[in-house]
Parts: sequence; C-alpha cells; structure tokens
Amino acid sequence: MTVSPLRLSTAELSPADARIAWRAWMASLFFGVESEFDERRVFCGELDTYRAGALSLTRLCAEGHRVIQPHDAQGAGGEGALKVLAPWRGHAVVSQSRRQAWVRAGGWALYDTTAPYRVSSPEWAEHLILLLPRERFLTRGLPLETVVGRHLGGSRGISRVALETMRHTFQALPEMSTQSAQGAGELILELVELTLRELLQEEAAGCSRQALFRDRVRDHIARHLRDPGLSVTRIAQALHCSRRHLHNAFADDDETPGRYIQRLRLEGCMRDLVNPALAHRTLTEVAFSWGFTNSAHFSRVFRRHVGVAPREFREAASAHERRWPRVPDLVGQRDSAGPGSVCVLSDSVSG
Repeated sequence: MTVSPLRLSTAELSPADARIAWRAWMASLFFGVESEFDERRVFCGELDTYRAGALSLTRLCAEGHRVIQPHDAQGAGGEGALKVLAPWRGHAVVSQSRRQAWVRAGGWALYDTTAPYRVSSPEWAEHLILLLPRERFLTRGLPLETVVGRHLGGSRGISRVALETMRHTFQALPEMSTQSAQGAGELILELVELTLRELLQEEAAGCSRQALFRDRVRDHIARHLRDPGLSVTRIAQALHCSRRHLHNAFADDDETPGRYIQRLRLEGCMRDLVNPALAHRTLTEVAFSWGFTNSAHFSRVFRRHVGVAPREFREAASAHERRWPRVPDLVGQRDSAGPGSVCVLSDSVSG
C-alpha cells in the first residue's frame, strides 16, 4: 500500500473564496496559523501533504503572503511540533525568538510551532515544509530555544545531507509503502538531530575560542593599562584583529573594551588615593599615572563611577585613617619572633 497525499488547491475558486479557503487550510495543517495577503494581488496556491511516520511533509506553492502564529500553540496532544522551511524556489523570512532567518533555495530554517513566529514570502514561492515531533528532540536533551528561528545551512556537511534527504523523500513518497515512508521519516529525524548537535558543538567551540581571545585581550590591557595611548584601535593592531572582532569578544559582558579599560584605571586610582604612602601625590599625578590625560575628564568619570569627587574620596579615606590608624601586619613574622612574644594582627581595612 503506497502513501496517499492530501491535495488542496485554489485553482477552481474565486479570488475571495481562495483567500478564505487558504486561511482555513493553513490553520488546519499548521496549528491555527493566521494568513495575510497583499490585497492588490490575485492569490492562488496549492498544498500537497504526505505522512511519513511521525512527521508530515508539505509542498506549498503560492503567491506571496505571510503566515503568523501570534500566540503559543500546541497540537491536539499538547506536544506541539518543530517546523522546517526549505524553499525550492523563491525565498522566505522566518522570525522567532528575536531572531530572523532569511532562507532561499539550498537552505533551510527551523522554528517552533508552540511559540509565536512569522514567516513572510514576498513573492511567488515553492516551499517544502516539514512538521517534526517536538517532544522527540526535548527528550534527547536538545536546547530548542537556542536553535529555533535560525538558518541551518544546507550547502555543506550534515545539514546538506538532511536537506537533500528531505527533498528526495518527498519526491519519492508517492511510490513508497507506508512502512518505507515511516523509515524515511525516521531517517530525516535523525539527520535533523545530527544537524542541530553539530551546530551546538560548533558554537560551543566558538565560545571557547572567544573566551581564550578575551583572556588575551585582558592580559594585554593589564600590561599596558598605564599607557595613555592604550585604545581599542591600538589593542586591535597589537593582536592583529579587527575592532569589530575585539568588541565581539566582550559581547557577553556588561561593558565594552573601552569601558573595561576605564573601570580598571579608576580602580587603580582609587587604590592610590587611599594609600598613605602616596598622599604627597596630587590628584592629577595619580590620574595621569593610570593613563588619564585630562583632569576634568578624570574627575567627571570618577564621580560617575564612585559617586563622589576624587578629592572628597581621598579626604574621607584620610579621615578614616586618622581615626583608625593602621597596625603593622606582622603575619609571617611569627616564626622569627622569640619565645613568649606577642604577634599583633591588623583589623584595619586596606585601601
């Protein structure tokens, strides 16, 4: 027994009825999605849907339109599905989870039907659409939130094998038995999973390389922090990278490389301002020794960072020092002290 398709077409319908029918068909096939049209165009479209075990494959041919899932949606079983979009002709833009994937022939994208999404096909297109059991990927420990709403390739590696298998399976389904179709569906699921795992591994390796590069940047900054010429441009030149690559290394942090340099310099100034041994140095001398080149700028950023002006900060520290004088730290001298000697430990707060 071969696999039979579900065929739907607007060919015999009036323009108004075609839109009504298309909305109903798309909502029925894809978990209640809404369809929007360019009212200036005459819309026509057709759908061919096959079952292959746990998944469904649909060939969609239609004039340009938009498909929107404005709210969370799940199937009758409550498990929902993952959706693959693989254009044969034309292109589409998939938006989900603050990501946007532009997909054309030779590529494919994945998105989650249980979360809001939007798919726009601005012109006539022919797409291959697959619905995959979402629960299968969850039970295998795949973090779906990191892979949905993304372009997954299709030009090389396992993602290309997956794409070609999807296409060839759909084309061969009319000649397949139900059992063969089920096996082909299982193969597609395995290839999609391998594609996702490869993507996650590549990104993890990329994160590791990024972390090592960030450490190199921070080491360079630490060694040249007092140099007033230290800048993002100079660091990029020294490490033979672009400014953009340098900023990307700090993308996961709360501060840019420039802010990082400024914070370290301010913290150095704060330590010197509360150090009694450096009380003879002026505020300008302290600031310039840490790479600042403008007194007014230093005072402004110091106040923004600390909450008080540099002079107030030093005076407050000096008043605290007079009230609670430092006691020499004798840790480490205990072994050299004679019998019965007393070792006094300092409780004062170090600047």
